[in-house]
Amino acid sequence: MVDTIVVGAGIAGITAARLLHTAGQRVLVLEARDRVGGRIWTDRTAGFPVDRGASWIHGVTGNPLMGVVTALGMETREFTVGSFQAGGRPIADYDESRRLLDDDATRQWATDVDTADGLFQRTVAASGPDESYATAAERTLAATGWDAERVERVRAFYRHRTEEQCGAEADRVAAHALDEDTIEGEEVIFPGGYDVLPRALAQGLDVRLGRTVTAVGRSARGVRVDTEDESFEAARAIVTVPLGVLKAGAITFTPALPDAVAGPIARLGMGVFNKVFLQFPERFWQDDVYAIRQHGRAGVPWHSWYDVSAVSGKPMLLTFAGGAWGQEIEQKTDEEVVSSVVGALRKIYGNSVPEPVAHWITRWGSDPLARGSYSYVAVGSSHDDHDAMAEPVDGVLHFAGEATCGREPATVHGALQSGHRVAEQILGSRISLAELTQGVTPSR
Repeated sequence: MVDTIVVGAGIAGITAARLLHTAGQRVLVLEARDRVGGRIWTDRTAGFPVDRGASWIHGVTGNPLMGVVTALGMETREFTVGSFQAGGRPIADYDESRRLLDDDATRQWATDVDTADGLFQRTVAASGPDESYATAAERTLAATGWDAERVERVRAFYRHRTEEQCGAEADRVAAHALDEDTIEGEEVIFPGGYDVLPRALAQGLDVRLGRTVTAVGRSARGVRVDTEDESFEAARAIVTVPLGVLKAGAITFTPALPDAVAGPIARLGMGVFNKVFLQFPERFWQDDVYAIRQHGRAGVPWHSWYDVSAVSGKPMLLTFAGGAWGQEIEQKTDEEVVSSVVGALRKIYGNSVPEPVAHWITRWGSDPLARGSYSYVAVGSSHDDHDAMAEPVDGVLHFAGEATCGREPATVHGALQSGHRVAEQILGSRISLAELTQGVTPSR
C-alpha cells in the first residue's frame, strides 16, 4: 500500500507527486495517456517541437514557474502577444477592407481598447454573478459614443478575448471571469518544447502510463482507486484530471462528492480552444511582426495568426479557434480546416500565399482524456468556485489542477501552484518550491 495515489501526470499531478516523493512518501502516479504532461503536449514527429497544448508562460514577473524553468536550464524566447492583447509587440493590423492600418490608426486602435477597458472595469464592478461578459461589454461600448466601426472593432476584440482566454463565447462567460487575468512582465515560449518540463519533473517517480482511472472510493481507512484492469489502495488520493473529465462523470466517486465540491464542478465551464499550425514553403508575410490581425467583422472565423517560425526554424503561422468555432472545426477534416485558414490569409495577402507543406490541428474538445482545453468562470459561477474545488474531502481525497486555482486558472503556473498547495496540505507544512527540481536534470 502506498501513501498517496495521484491520478493524472500533468503538471499539477507531477508537481504534487515529486514534492511528496522528496518528502519521503511512497507515491504512485496513474496516467491514462502514453506520456506525461497532460495538456502540455509537444509533437516532435517533424524533427522540431510543435506545442499542441500549452505554449506560453503568461507573465514572467513573480511567476513561480519561471524559477522552475530556470533551474532546469530550459531555453525561453520572449513572445509577448501570447494572450489576446491589443498591442505589446509589432502586429500587422488590417481593417475591415483588409488594408494595413498605418501607424496612427494602429495607435488609435490600441488607445480605444485601453479606453474601453477602463470603462469595462467599472461596468464589471457593478455587475452581478449572473451577468455575462457579452452584456457587460455591450453596456461599456454603448457608453463610449463612438461610431459604428470603432465600436465593432472593440466588440470583436472582446469576443475574441473570451474565445482565446476562456475557450468560450462571451455570452457564456461571466462578466467577472477575467477579473484575475493580469499579466506582469513579458511572456515567453519554449524553442525546445514545453514538454521538457513535465518529463524532467517525472524523473524517478513511479508513473504508470496507460492506466485510465474509472472510480475512486473513500472510507475512514483511505482510498481505493480503480482503473479498467486494476485496483490500488492508499491512505489518500489526489485527482488532477481536467475539469471536463470531472464534468462528464468519467470517474465515479463513492460516496458521491459533497455539494461543496460537486457544485463548483457543475457551475464552472470547460472551454474549447484549438490550434492550427501551418508550415509554408516560404515566408509571404512581413518581417519582424509577431502577429497578423484582421479587425472587425472580416475577422470571422479566422482573425489572428502568430509567427512561430523562430521555434521551428521553418516559415510557420499559428492560428486559434476558440468557443463555438473551436468546437465546430473538430467536426471538419484537416483538409477543410486548412483550406479555410488559407482562404482567410489569401483575402489579405492574395496569391502570394502558397499551399502549406505541413499542418497540425488540435481537437481538445473531443479528446476523451481532456474534454476541453481549460476551465473558465461561466455565467452563474465565480472565482471562488475554483478554490472551493481545492478543499479536501473527508481528509483523504484532494483535487488539483488549473481548475482548482482561483488566482491563475487556465494556466500552467496555476496547475503548478495547485500541485504545490496540495502537497503542503498533505504534509501539513510549508515546502519550498525549490525542492521540486532537486536532483532533476532536463529531459531534452
